[in-house]
Amino acid sequence: MSVLRLAVPTPLRRLFDYLPPAELSEQELAGLKPGIRVRVPFGRRELIAILVDVAEQSTVPTEQLKAALEILDSEALLPQSLQTLCHWSSDYYQHPIGEVFSAALPKRLRKGLPVQEQGEAAWQLSDRGKGLPEGALPRSPKQAAALALLQQQTQVSTATMKAQGISTAVLRSLREKSLIEACTMPIAPQAGISREGLPLNDDQRQAVEGIAATLGEFQCHLLEGVTGSGKTEVYLQLISHCLAQGLQALVLVPEIGLSPQTLDRFRERFDAHIVVLHSGLAEGQRYRAWEAARSGAAHIVIGTRSAVFTPLAKPGLIVVDEEHDSSYKQQDGFRYSARDLSIKRGQLHNCPVVLGSATPALESLHNAQQGRYWHFQLPQRAGGATLPQIQCLDIRREPLQAGFSATLLARIAEVLQQGDQVLLFLNRRGYAPSLQCHDCGWVAECQSCDARLTLHLRQRQLRCHHCAAYRALPNRCPDCHSSQLLTTGVGTEQAERLLQQHFTQWPTYRVDSDSMRGRYAMEELAAQVNLGEPCLLLGTQMLTKGHHFPKVSLVAVMDADALLFSADFRGEERMAQLLTQVAGRAGRAGRPGQVILQTHHPDHPAVQAMLHQSYAEQAERLLAQRKANGLPPAGQLIMLRSDCVDAATGEEFLLQLRRQFEAEPISGCQLIGPLPSPMPRRQGRHRSQLMLSATGRPAALRAAPRLVALAEALPKARGLNWTIDVDPSELS
Repeated sequence: MSVLRLAVPTPLRRLFDYLPPAELSEQELAGLKPGIRVRVPFGRRELIAILVDVAEQSTVPTEQLKAALEILDSEALLPQSLQTLCHWSSDYYQHPIGEVFSAALPKRLRKGLPVQEQGEAAWQLSDRGKGLPEGALPRSPKQAAALALLQQQTQVSTATMKAQGISTAVLRSLREKSLIEACTMPIAPQAGISREGLPLNDDQRQAVEGIAATLGEFQCHLLEGVTGSGKTEVYLQLISHCLAQGLQALVLVPEIGLSPQTLDRFRERFDAHIVVLHSGLAEGQRYRAWEAARSGAAHIVIGTRSAVFTPLAKPGLIVVDEEHDSSYKQQDGFRYSARDLSIKRGQLHNCPVVLGSATPALESLHNAQQGRYWHFQLPQRAGGATLPQIQCLDIRREPLQAGFSATLLARIAEVLQQGDQVLLFLNRRGYAPSLQCHDCGWVAECQSCDARLTLHLRQRQLRCHHCAAYRALPNRCPDCHSSQLLTTGVGTEQAERLLQQHFTQWPTYRVDSDSMRGRYAMEELAAQVNLGEPCLLLGTQMLTKGHHFPKVSLVAVMDADALLFSADFRGEERMAQLLTQVAGRAGRAGRPGQVILQTHHPDHPAVQAMLHQSYAEQAERLLAQRKANGLPPAGQLIMLRSDCVDAATGEEFLLQLRRQFEAEPISGCQLIGPLPSPMPRRQGRHRSQLMLSATGRPAALRAAPRLVALAEALPKARGLNWTIDVDPSELS
C-alpha cells in the first residue's frame, strides 16, 4: 500500500498521511514527484498540500486515512533545492512545514489554480483548419493570408499577424469558423546582454574580481562600503559576469520604494529580461514574474523579503542590498530572516551570496571577523565625492517652531537659495504623537492598546499606529468638556505645514506611509526630485534606505533624541545605522554635504560617537559589549510570546513552560521571564514573553524543538495563543 505524505498548510507542526486518489493508477502513482500540489480534505475544508514523499506504509491505521481528492501537477513546482530550503526553514524557525511551503508559492497556486503556460499570445490551425488546401478562402484575402501563414509555420504570434496587416477581427472570424485556435507560443530563450559599466576604483575592482572568482561555488561575501561608494556598480558588474555564464541573479532590496529606482538602474545597464516581485504588485503580475524566474526566461529577479523563495532555473548569484535592514525579518506568522535564508539558499545552490551595506549588521561583521564571510571594503565615495560633515546642534533653551530651531531654519534657507536640496528626517508620522487636555490632564489613548493615539489633523482623526483603530478628533475634552486641547510632540504633518508657510517659494515633499500611498508614488517623487530643482524633502525612515538624490547638500535630523533611549539591546546599533544612512544622503554628487543633529543631549555617548567615530569604529565597540554580555552575535536568543485577553493566563502558561523546561535543563541555556512585553496590551490582548538566552547555536538548536514540544503539550486556556521567534530582531 502506498501513502502520500503531505505538507498541509495548517498550524500543526507535522506531515499528514493520505491515501492516493482512487482513480490514480499504479503507473501514475509511481510517477508522482515531491513538490507537486495535491488537493485534500481537511476537516470540513479542502486545502492545497505539497507532496513530500510517497511512503510504503503509515503509522495511522489504513481505515482512518482519508483519500486525497486530486493530483494537481505532473511536475514539481519547486526545485529540489527550494524544497530542501523549506524543510530547513521549518526546522530552524520551528514553523509548521505546510505553512512554510505555502509561503513559497504565489497566491494563484496556493488557491489550487492550474499553472499557466507562459509565452506569447499566438494562433495555430485547428484540426479542421489543417484539412484545408493551399489557397483556401480566396474571396477573403485577409483570412486567406492568415491561413497561408499558419500553413507555413506551426504557430504565429498575434504580434506577427498584426505586422502582416491581419487584424484581430479577421482572426476572430477564423476562430468562429473553427479553422484556427488561440495558443501560447513559447518565447525563445535569449541571452542577457550587459552594456559597458562605469570605471571602477581600486577597491571596487578588488571586490568585483574577488567575488566573481567564486561564481559556481558557495561563498558569502560582505561588501561594506560607505554611503555613495558605488556598491550598486559592484552588483551590476558582478551580474554582468553572471549573465555571461548564462546564469540568473536574484537581488533582494528591503523596501518596495527602492524597487523602481533600482529597476531603472538595471534596465539602463542590461538588455535582459528583468522581473520585480513585491507585495505592491497585482496577483497576476506577481505570478507571471514568478513563472518567468522559474522557467529561466527572467535573467534578473529583483524583489523584497518574500522573493527569497522565488525558484530560479539557473541560479548564479544572490545579492542582499542593505543587508542590515530589519525589514528582512518577518515579524508575524512565519518569522524568517530573508538575509539568513539567502545565505542558506546560496549554499544549497552552490552559488555566491553578496551582503551589501554601509552599516552592516553586527552579526555580519562578526561572521566576517570569524572568517566565515569574505570581507570587501569600499572606504571612499565614488567619483571623488567626500563624506558629509556632521554637526551637533544643541537646542536646549532654544525656542522651537514645530520642532525647528531658528538656527536650522536659517541654514535651510541658505541651502535653498544656493540652488540645492534639503532632506529633513523625522521618524514620526501624523501631526502630533499625543493630544492632551490642558485643564484636567486627559490624554487620548487607544482603548485596545497600551499606547497613545496620534493626531492626524488633515483627516481630523486620532489613530493608533499599532492596531489601526481610529476615531474622530473631539472638539472638547471627553472628561471635563474643556476646549483647551493641546498637542504634544511633532510629526511629519505638522513639520510639513511649517515648512510650507516658511519657505513659500520652494516645494515641500512629505515622504511617509501616509503620503506615499500610490503604487508609483515613490518612483514619481524620485523622478521629480532628481530634476535637480531646489526643494525640501521631509520624511520618515522611508527616505533613508538607499535613495540617491544628487542635489541634496543638507540633511537634518530633527529629533535625534527619539533614537537615544531604547530598551532593546540593539537600540544603539540601530541608531548608528539609521543616522549613518540618513547622513549618507548628503553630498553624493561631488558637492560638499552637511548633516545637522538637533538634540537636547549633545553630551550623550551615542551622539558623541556619531560626531567623532565612523560606523566601523562604533560597531567594534558595540561588538565588544555584546561579547562581554553573551548577546548576539556572541550568543543566540529565542523568544516565546503569549497573548490572551487575560494577562494572568498568558503569564501562567509561560511560567509552566519555564518550570517544565528547567526540570531537565539544557546546558548553555538560560530562561528569562515570563515578563510583560514592552507594550503589554495590543489589539485588546495582553502579551507576555519568555526569552531563552543560549551561549551558541548548538545549544539553541537543541532548546527550540524542546520548547515547542513542551508548549504544545501544555493545557491551553481558550483564546490563548503562543508563538516562537528564533533570532528575534525585535524584543517587543
